[in-house]
Amino acid sequence: MAVKLRLKRMGAKQRPFYRIVAADSRSPRDGRFLETVGTYNPITNPADVKIDEEKVMYWLNHGAIPTETVRNILSKEGIMKKYTASKSGK
Repeated sequence: MAVKLRLKRMGAKQRPFYRIVAADSRSPRDGRFLETVGTYNPITNPADVKIDEEKVMYWLNHGAIPTETVRNILSKEGIMKKYTASKSGK
């Protein structure tokens, strides 16, 4: 099973709110997911991001692939840098 870290859209029309989830790559965007690992609110200025770093690191270490948008969010939070450092340290 190929796992991806991606955004799940929530919220009302014109007021998007996203959950960052670990999901099977074959499931639909807002469909079934394995676990919620964080939230992203682009409406606020600056954007509000809350991420459970332990869960994200768990999924990355077990082969999950983040989408381009999630990768950018994780990079801004410094999690991708920690992940690459942990991989090179092994």
